[in-house]
Amino acid sequence: MDETFTLLPIQMDPASKSLSSPTPLLTPDLAALNALHRAILALPNQIPPPPTTINPKRTAQIQKMRDQGNASLRTSKSPPSPAQAHEAVKLYTYGIEMALGRPSWEPSGLVKEEAGVLFANRAQAYMAAGLWAEGASDGETSVELKRVGNGKAWWRRGRCLCEMGRWQEAREWVQSGLEVEGNEADLSALAREIAGHLDKGDR
Repeated sequence: MDETFTLLPIQMDPASKSLSSPTPLLTPDLAALNALHRAILALPNQIPPPPTTINPKRTAQIQKMRDQGNASLRTSKSPPSPAQAHEAVKLYTYGIEMALGRPSWEPSGLVKEEAGVLFANRAQAYMAAGLWAEGASDGETSVELKRVGNGKAWWRRGRCLCEMGRWQEAREWVQSGLEVEGNEADLSALAREIAGHLDKGDR
């Protein structure tokens, strides 16, 4: 099959970058293209950078909130006071909001990693404040974001369920955690504790 190449006479104005042609048939298409070009130039500067670009300032702020939250829980008092636990919750919450607020073009894996750790840490802070339902919820969210290699989140939700007297649900949760994490020491110990309560008739 023969192919025919037709060179079309198109010029570009060096100042405006608009296209034109002496061929009348091209006028409507070039007019539409020029209008699109002007519309794009009029938009705010929202062109995203390459997908591998990560905002280092946001990363530093997220790490700062995490470190300050950890410092609020690691005090000379054992356990931390309710005020210290609530301060840690607030700091972790700021970090979570910053992590989840990353632009959509930044790597989703980074968001899951950061938020997964922060939700697990906030679960610990809720536990220190005696807020078991909130801690259980955050532990589950952390596991959903980072299922493997997250034994602390598995354990924290399991412990919160125990504190709420939901022993059967706690056993199912911890068993799932052991299937993922293997014979993790804290989870295994919690599984034995739960089994003992269930043997006594707790549900």
